[in-house]
Amino acid sequence: MAHRFKVGDHVSWNSEAGRVSGHIIKVHTSDTTYKGHNRRASKEEPQYEIKSDKTDHVAMHKDSALTKISD
Repeated sequence: MAHRFKVGDHVSWNSEAGRVSGHIIKVHTSDTTYKGHNRRASKEEPQYEIKSDKTDHVAMHKDSALTKISD
Protein backbone atom coordinates (compact mmCIF):
# COMPACT_ATOMS: atom_id res chain seq x y z
CA MET A 1 0.00 0.00 0.00
CA ALA A 2 1.23 3.49 -0.86
CA HIS A 3 1.88 6.34 1.54
CA ARG A 4 -0.83 8.31 3.25
CA PHE A 5 -0.57 12.04 2.77
CA LYS A 6 -2.26 14.95 4.52
CA VAL A 7 -3.13 18.55 3.71
CA GLY A 8 0.04 20.63 3.60
CA ASP A 9 2.37 17.79 2.60
CA HIS A 10 4.88 18.68 -0.14
CA VAL A 11 4.76 16.05 -2.90
CA SER A 12 5.90 15.49 -6.47
CA TRP A 13 4.45 13.57 -9.42
CA ASN A 14 5.11 12.94 -13.11
CA SER A 15 3.19 14.95 -15.68
CA GLU A 16 3.38 15.33 -19.45
CA ALA A 17 5.79 18.24 -18.86
CA GLY A 18 8.06 16.27 -16.51
CA ARG A 19 8.35 16.12 -12.72
CA VAL A 20 6.06 18.59 -10.90
CA SER A 21 5.89 19.46 -7.21
CA GLY A 22 3.22 21.04 -5.06
CA HIS A 23 1.36 20.99 -1.77
CA ILE A 24 -1.73 18.94 -0.99
CA ILE A 25 -4.71 21.25 -0.49
CA LYS A 26 -7.53 18.71 -0.07
CA VAL A 27 -8.01 14.98 0.54
CA HIS A 28 -11.06 13.25 -0.99
CA THR A 29 -12.25 10.07 0.70
CA SER A 30 -15.46 9.61 -1.30
CA ASP A 31 -16.24 9.70 -5.02
CA THR A 32 -16.07 13.20 -6.48
CA THR A 33 -16.29 15.06 -9.78
CA TYR A 34 -13.12 16.90 -10.78
CA LYS A 35 -12.83 19.00 -13.96
CA GLY A 36 -15.90 17.26 -15.36
CA HIS A 37 -14.67 13.72 -14.67
CA ASN A 38 -15.87 11.29 -12.01
CA ARG A 39 -13.02 10.29 -9.70
CA ARG A 40 -13.24 7.20 -7.51
CA ALA A 41 -12.04 7.75 -3.94
CA SER A 42 -12.47 6.04 -0.59
CA LYS A 43 -10.85 6.06 2.86
CA GLU A 44 -8.69 3.15 1.68
CA GLU A 45 -7.79 4.84 -1.63
CA PRO A 46 -8.15 8.62 -1.32
CA GLN A 47 -7.61 11.15 -4.10
CA TYR A 48 -5.46 14.20 -3.37
CA GLU A 49 -5.83 17.72 -4.79
CA ILE A 50 -2.41 19.29 -5.17
CA LYS A 51 -1.55 22.90 -6.07
CA SER A 52 1.59 23.24 -8.17
CA ASP A 53 4.53 25.14 -6.67
CA LYS A 54 5.22 27.00 -9.93
CA THR A 55 1.71 27.72 -11.25
CA ASP A 56 -1.85 27.98 -9.95
CA HIS A 57 -2.63 24.62 -11.58
CA VAL A 58 -4.42 22.12 -9.35
CA ALA A 59 -4.07 18.40 -10.09
CA MET A 60 -5.71 15.34 -8.55
CA HIS A 61 -3.85 12.08 -7.99
CA LYS A 62 -3.95 8.85 -5.98
CA ASP A 63 -1.30 7.77 -3.44
CA SER A 64 0.57 5.67 -5.97
CA ALA A 65 1.33 8.68 -8.23
CA LEU A 66 2.81 10.81 -5.44
CA THR A 67 6.20 10.98 -3.74
CA LYS A 68 6.66 12.97 -0.52
CA ILE A 69 9.33 15.68 -0.58
CA SER A 70 11.17 16.82 2.53
CA ASP A 71 10.68 20.56 3.10
